Amino acid sequence: MLKAGVLGAGHLGKIHLKLLQQSERYELVGFYDESDAMATSVVKEFGYHRFESIEALIAACDMVDVVTPTTHHFECAEQVIKAGKHLFIEKPITQTVEQAVAIRELAKKHGVRGQVGHVERFNPAFTAVNHLIDNPMFIEAHRLAEFNPRGTDVPVVLDLMIHDIDAILSVVKSDVKHISASGVSVISDTPDIANARIEFANGCVANLTASRISMKKMRKARFFQRDAYISVDFLEKKCEVVRMKDAPENPDDFAMILQNAEGIKKQIYFDNPEVEPNNAILDELEAFADAIQHNTTPIVSLANGTEALRVAMKIIADL
Repeated sequence: MLKAGVLGAGHLGKIHLKLLQQSERYELVGFYDESDAMATSVVKEFGYHRFESIEALIAACDMVDVVTPTTHHFECAEQVIKAGKHLFIEKPITQTVEQAVAIRELAKKHGVRGQVGHVERFNPAFTAVNHLIDNPMFIEAHRLAEFNPRGTDVPVVLDLMIHDIDAILSVVKSDVKHISASGVSVISDTPDIANARIEFANGCVANLTASRISMKKMRKARFFQRDAYISVDFLEKKCEVVRMKDAPENPDDFAMILQNAEGIKKQIYFDNPEVEPNNAILDELEAFADAIQHNTTPIVSLANGTEALRVAMKIIADL
């Protein structure tokens, strides 16, 4: 078992602590939080071992899970990697692309693995269909959330939209050619609503909308490709695949047939792939354990996290 520790014991840090303790792949050694009040509260409520310094925690671990505010990501990641320990770091990877590139280079130099917490890659609705997404040419994503002051220290692009940016980059195998975006600040100093259009070199276009002041929650993406339309509901954990194939000469009475102006007939097939219930955060942590133990590239590598941040920063620059 890999010895794991958590840096940061806030809302998400507590979730990571609980899951690492449950996991059969890790031995949780404890946590460090710079807030004495927070650390004392966590020890009192959950009984996790508290380290008195970052250095002491890192020294006791094989893998360090960084769940601090983004402003501290770079300095924490740098310490972890320089100590020769594997790094799991929450999204966004760092505050700037330059910092992210530096982390990647440092990890390569010290021969350690790193994974970024883009948890939607492990959403069961997405994993049920991502192998079916093949050269999509139009993508539409909506991520709407109710207001929560916890995320307003960063623009909505880094808070919410970056989840969809990473998922889209994972299935579109092409370079980004052009980005245009618009946004508006309603209650924060940074944009609370944003829309972005990402054009890829292969002709694919992705249209993304994110809001953190919505009346209702929504986390949906739709992928359109030549032979299919694939819908993913990240929130409800549902997915649907609609395929079009050449219609048979003698379709049955219940077949749904479409005919275009040229007389070409297509039959529509509906499929709802089975979605296996899971805990996506536990899955991402255990997938990282696999990557460490088998010396393979993590599913969401530091390079993936860097590219998602690079696109996000270009969107922010255009707002």
